[in-house]
Amino acid sequence: MGGAPRQQPAPRPETRPTVPIRRPAAAPPPPAPLRTGPPNRPRGWHAAETQPIPAIPPEPGMDQAAEQTQVIRPVSPGKPSLLKASGSMAIATLTSRITGFLWKLMLAIAVSFGEVNDSFTVANTLPNTIFELLIGGVLTSVVVPVLVRAQKSDPDGGQRFVQQLMTLAMVILGVGTLLALVCTPILTWIFVTESDASNPALVNALAYLLLPQIFFYGVSALVGAILQSKQIFSPPAWAPVVNNLVVIATIGVYVLLPGALTLDPVSMTDAHVLTLGIGVTAGVICQAAIQLPALRKTGFRLRWRWGWDSRLSEFGGLALWTLGYVAISLIGLVVLSRVATGADAGAWSIYNYVWMLLQLPYGVIGFSIMTAILPRMSAAAADGDHRKVIDDLSLGNRLSTVTLLPVSAVMTALGVPLAVGLFALKQDAIGQATTLGLALAVSAFGVLPYALTMMQMRTFNALQDARTPTLIMVVMTAAKVLMALVVANFLEPDQVVFGLTFINSFTFVVGWLVGEGWLRHRLGPLGSRRFLGTLAKTLTASVLGGLLAWASTLGVDVLIPGNAGAGTGWLQLIVGALVGFAAIFGLMSVLRVAELRPAIGRLTGLLRRR
Repeated sequence: MGGAPRQQPAPRPETRPTVPIRRPAAAPPPPAPLRTGPPNRPRGWHAAETQPIPAIPPEPGMDQAAEQTQVIRPVSPGKPSLLKASGSMAIATLTSRITGFLWKLMLAIAVSFGEVNDSFTVANTLPNTIFELLIGGVLTSVVVPVLVRAQKSDPDGGQRFVQQLMTLAMVILGVGTLLALVCTPILTWIFVTESDASNPALVNALAYLLLPQIFFYGVSALVGAILQSKQIFSPPAWAPVVNNLVVIATIGVYVLLPGALTLDPVSMTDAHVLTLGIGVTAGVICQAAIQLPALRKTGFRLRWRWGWDSRLSEFGGLALWTLGYVAISLIGLVVLSRVATGADAGAWSIYNYVWMLLQLPYGVIGFSIMTAILPRMSAAAADGDHRKVIDDLSLGNRLSTVTLLPVSAVMTALGVPLAVGLFALKQDAIGQATTLGLALAVSAFGVLPYALTMMQMRTFNALQDARTPTLIMVVMTAAKVLMALVVANFLEPDQVVFGLTFINSFTFVVGWLVGEGWLRHRLGPLGSRRFLGTLAKTLTASVLGGLLAWASTLGVDVLIPGNAGAGTGWLQLIVGALVGFAAIFGLMSVLRVAELRPAIGRLTGLLRRR
């Protein structure tokens, strides 16, 4: 009574004599398409998921708001929302880069390229740099895998371990921030050469307001790592966008302030200094705060818990190599900063804007290629399948070549129109915009070597090798420092920025060649003949297409005589880009570049899913 009604047994099916059926042999399955993550857990994927994958931290001074979204993690394929999460992160990364570029464009328009922009660039570099030295590189390379393992093995889901980690990190970040504030004049002296072209007093005033970012960058990165370990991706991915929006609003307020920033003497109570310093720091605070509600929803509770967990000691060697990578990068950054600030007003800010523009193609195209290939490469490396690692590396290099080399050629041809169109909204800014455009043109060749070097670094990551990337960085930094000293002594002050931007790109050529040699030693032949064939055909098409793009700008000059301005720059840019890219991809098709169609298909597929 009260139970479910009893069902009658189903009638037995009529039995029939069985007749053996001869089936044809199954055809071999088609090759699996390239995916952003494995649809099923392949052999060895568990090892790739639970062991620490040493990520290459951003170079000190790179914008953390933009770079935080670029940590590639293997995601458990069991989650039904994997594709949705990947798409959201891709959109967030692109939005972060666009909004980050927008506020920097607004700053350049508001203060131009000179003492103010140079001083802000140096001061805003300091918290990024110190954060990476204190804890940033370790967070990037070590913490997420440790958190994943703690959640799987600990009875409380890793909550006690996370509380210990948070306590230790807060102490390190707090003490580091206070020491940085105390040592602000020393930090300024390290990064800035005192000369007629620099303003150390303004750097000091801004640094006092910006250095508290160290603590909040740490909170943002640590909370983001915890959320990623729980496979919650949207808050960490979108948090930098919130940061950028706050900075955009800050610059808007700065522009509306009456008068101009007083450079002699510099005062911390100047409304312009306070607005810029407090507003930009508020952006980083918001970047950290926006992630806390998501952390609370996971059930985690913030609590001071002292003690040392032995699991953190297991990765000490990896962390030391990562910190070594950051410290060596910092040496190159300091040398370039001192050379630029001692040469010409605006040289350091122009250098950084050129570097930002050069990273945009990689951030949109190259990073998408790496995101698709790295999970396959990590799984193959975990299985010890070096042949497949080499195949994936070769594929990534060839796809990067056919997509990025054309962009590099067009940027070389149209560097000046691009810079004039973006930065010459005021008539008196045309000269500085032209300088920036020429600096972009002489360094745009570095877009592809940068992508190839990053692909090699990620290959060493997949092989669980943090030592070799650090050694490669030693070679790159040594070359950068030596060439920078030559530039400082042999070029005129107003020409130094061209030398520095060229050096930065050439350093990645050095890194690519050194990395190629080390990978050959580690893995054997890398299938370079196929890559070099693709490179030769794409380079031929890119050079010819770049020349046609440049010639088209001369045609615009003939049709529209007179002084060039932002409008002329945009017209030259649009016409030149259409002519250049049409010619390049048309010639690549004629030359039968095999990777052209797969590259376009994979990129459009990624964009369609995202």
